[in-house]
Amino acid sequence: MATERLTFTGHGGDKLAARLDLPRGPHLATALFAHCFTCSKDIPAARRIAARLASMGIAVLRFDFTGLGHSSGEFANTTFTSNAQDLVAAAQMLEARGMAPDLLIGHSLGGAAVLRAAEDIPSARGVVTLGAPFDPGHVTHNFADALPTIAREGSGEVQLGGRPVRIGRDFVEDVSGASLTDRISALKKALLVLHAPLDEVVGIENATNIFSAAKHPKSFVTLDDADHLISRAADAEYAADVISAWATRYLDLTPPAPPPGAPEGIIRVSEADPSGFLQDVQNGPDHHILADEPLAYGGTNKGLSPYGLVSSGLGACTSMTIRMYARRKGWPLDHVSVDVCHDKVHAQDASGGGGDKIDVFRRRIRLSGNLSEEQRTRLLQIADKCPVHRTLERASEVVTELV
Repeated sequence: MATERLTFTGHGGDKLAARLDLPRGPHLATALFAHCFTCSKDIPAARRIAARLASMGIAVLRFDFTGLGHSSGEFANTTFTSNAQDLVAAAQMLEARGMAPDLLIGHSLGGAAVLRAAEDIPSARGVVTLGAPFDPGHVTHNFADALPTIAREGSGEVQLGGRPVRIGRDFVEDVSGASLTDRISALKKALLVLHAPLDEVVGIENATNIFSAAKHPKSFVTLDDADHLISRAADAEYAADVISAWATRYLDLTPPAPPPGAPEGIIRVSEADPSGFLQDVQNGPDHHILADEPLAYGGTNKGLSPYGLVSSGLGACTSMTIRMYARRKGWPLDHVSVDVCHDKVHAQDASGGGGDKIDVFRRRIRLSGNLSEEQRTRLLQIADKCPVHRTLERASEVVTELV
């Protein structure tokens, strides 16, 4: 994933700091991400979700609202309405770059903001909320003790997330009076609601109310035991996976055809998490799997190991080759299964040769059906003719170039 740092002009003329996370492969769509209340574009959930979506071909713009993070301006002078206006300004900036947002994603109060701003961003075909409040005024519960001071003095300093934040009276009045019911009802865009049932900051009833107010197409997916900030990497990756899978129903995420002459397309492997070993493995527009290492080797065990992928290729090819032969012969083969394990052993252990280590793949084939012994023996012989088996037995050449 490549990240471009940029600035654009917010609703009040202030310069807002942003990051545009770009796919390394084809750019298939663009998402605009709104962070949670008084958070920033760089919180772990935003970074992780953006990285996962970028690995799937979706560019993601995440920015700091006016007066927050690295953006200029005074947060005390902002309102919920101005947050929505900042989102519209971000969308217009993207459109000017030829990347008008196809997807709006909002976390917590950012989710309420994208619901508010959605009708003013016509390019967006889908809206996603994560832990969003149905009533934006819900956010004032975080600093209820300071509300009298804010009302009396025009602003007040409160502690949020362990740091001081100055909240203005205009923000409190605006967010308290905001209603999203009509906006959600008239959304005219696909809606995905993601929420954790155990969210202690914004209760699950908020998700129910958002979902109930919306018209179809709409979807509601639980984040299980995730916390409100979606602070665990696994929860953020799950949310990104759900968003990308859901978005394929409403966005054209078909990448360009592979280069001419590529016999079966291209397998693209890219890091999903640079801090570990998790990899995205993509083959064209339709196939995506994960590769990883076991926990014992420093991985997160969320996908097959590299040798597991090689073993699966051998097992799949073996089963397909047996089925193809039995089908052509008209033999009563009901089912095939192939167990494959891989090990490195000394050559002398495998064939009585020298002490160098070689790779050994062991297959255990199960054939079900009313087969004669002669048929079973012949199918076992056919297993050795599978193309992947032959490739593994022959010496291969790997040609590598630095792009």
